[in-house]
Amino acid sequence: MAGLYYEEFKVGMEFRHALTRTVTEMDNILFCAMTHNPQPLHLDEEFARQTMYGQRLVNSLFTLGLVIGVSVAETTLGTTLGNLGMTDIRFKHPVFHGDTVRVVTRIKELRESRSRPNEGIVTFEHIGYNQRDEEVCYVVRTGLMRKRPA
Repeated sequence: MAGLYYEEFKVGMEFRHALTRTVTEMDNILFCAMTHNPQPLHLDEEFARQTMYGQRLVNSLFTLGLVIGVSVAETTLGTTLGNLGMTDIRFKHPVFHGDTVRVVTRIKELRESRSRPNEGIVTFEHIGYNQRDEEVCYVVRTGLMRKRPA
């Protein structure tokens, strides 16, 4: 497995993920279409031009998914059993078409599962930045993780 087992995580660990991603107009349009989100701020250039941003914004839920997704290969690929929750989600700066997102993940908390002896709970802090080092997404995510097989 490429992901880490519960026992391999340590509070304070930090991952500066090498994978980065430039967000395209097509990413934004397809995501809005797949989620039935007709918000003109994401889809209508003329509408968006009249806003304080002067251009279309990338759907923030796409940004959230991208930030978490970038972390998977180095943290949870094949070792997670699911997300238990997400809190403290914020978007300090918008993402625009052509922005490149990079991600830092930190381990905030670990605890044994009370009901599942072969599993543990890991609290991840994911922070996404654009190419100007502006924070574009922050989320605290709790995941149910496999323990190393006996």
